[in-house]
Amino acid sequence: MFRSTLVTRRNHVYRALCGQRFVSSTTTTHRQSGQVAAAQDLPISEDILYKEDHIHLRESLRKLIHAEINPFVDLWEAEGLFPAHTVFKKLGEAGFLGVTKPKEYGGLGLDYSYSVAVAEELGSIKCGGIPMAIGVQTDMTTPALAKFGSDKLKKEFLAPSILGEFVSCLGVSEVGSGSDVASIETRAEARGDDLIINGGKMWTTNGTQADWMCLLANTNTGPPHKSKSLMCLPMDLPGVHITKKIDKLGMWSSDTAQVFFEDVRVPRSHIIGEEGMGFTYQMLQFQEERLWGTAAAILPMQKLIAETIQYTRERKAFGQPILNNQTVHFTLAELETEVELLRALLYRSVLLYIQGNDVTKLASMCKLKAGRLARELTDKCLQFWGGMGFTSQVLVSRFYRDFRLLSIGGGADEVMLSIICKYMDTLPRPPKRP
Repeated sequence: MFRSTLVTRRNHVYRALCGQRFVSSTTTTHRQSGQVAAAQDLPISEDILYKEDHIHLRESLRKLIHAEINPFVDLWEAEGLFPAHTVFKKLGEAGFLGVTKPKEYGGLGLDYSYSVAVAEELGSIKCGGIPMAIGVQTDMTTPALAKFGSDKLKKEFLAPSILGEFVSCLGVSEVGSGSDVASIETRAEARGDDLIINGGKMWTTNGTQADWMCLLANTNTGPPHKSKSLMCLPMDLPGVHITKKIDKLGMWSSDTAQVFFEDVRVPRSHIIGEEGMGFTYQMLQFQEERLWGTAAAILPMQKLIAETIQYTRERKAFGQPILNNQTVHFTLAELETEVELLRALLYRSVLLYIQGNDVTKLASMCKLKAGRLARELTDKCLQFWGGMGFTSQVLVSRFYRDFRLLSIGGGADEVMLSIICKYMDTLPRPPKRP
């Protein structure tokens, strides 16, 4: 099924899945000085979620990552920016930016398990910033557009995003409202057939390079959950101001921008789906975002455990390998167990999701656990590396910085707990008025 689908997609996608490379040999041999040592590849095997077709997809993506992305990661980290248009174009040409999107707009039309397979394999990139930027494009800005957008909008924004010709960003968080989406203040007021947008967005991944933004803005003065609309906003319009590129603790190669809107005029037809349904659409997008983010964290965590085992086996203290200490090998065993438990929760959530179930509770659990485990795992592994772990020469220090975002972005841990409590019916209720 998968290969025949790709034949109808594009010939070079089919070649990629069959293992035929289309990158130059000079690219594959390029290395940057001072580059973080590459982690040993972990085997890709079938599982309760992944079958042969998923394995072909992941193997093809892994080859592209090793040839076109990983040799340059250290340079891009040092520069604080990766060339999104160049990287996205290569991914788009190979079919990786639209695996679940409709065929008529250039996608592969596959179920969501294939998007999760892509997300998990993107974890073989030697940083957190680039996978995050790709995930914004595939699972944060385009799901609502693909499901609810008009044919015109899909042709204008979705199709070139799938091909990698456009880079997209998500405009939800603001200076005064992050996880509390209902409190956003950006407004898009109707004037005839147009919308006039004023306000601003914060923490905008891909913001300095994006061609368009999936923007959430207030389009009426009704109740907070019914007053917002999602819309496609070209970033080159008059009145769109990218005020600064934000300096961050981690995710260095991914650009994050603060954006302001001053009387930006867009056609009202740029609203995705029904006007006033933006909050609901964004909550649906969050389900995929949280599953995607969990999947992208699994492979790096496995790699960090594997590298820590190798390092502590070779590194000696007091006449024996550090790994021989019970506290070290027991801790690594516990961390490996936790990663497998997270994978099981993720796969169960995805299987239920592709069957049409509401997995908001499970997706929130996935994200909560992924964020907390990533923090625990990177901290404990870095400790076993000793002084070397405090340098920028090893992968564990990079992911120690990058993975801190998992408990903040896309909904903080505390918000995930509130969502879970809501589904458990344990949230306090306001007292009844006499």
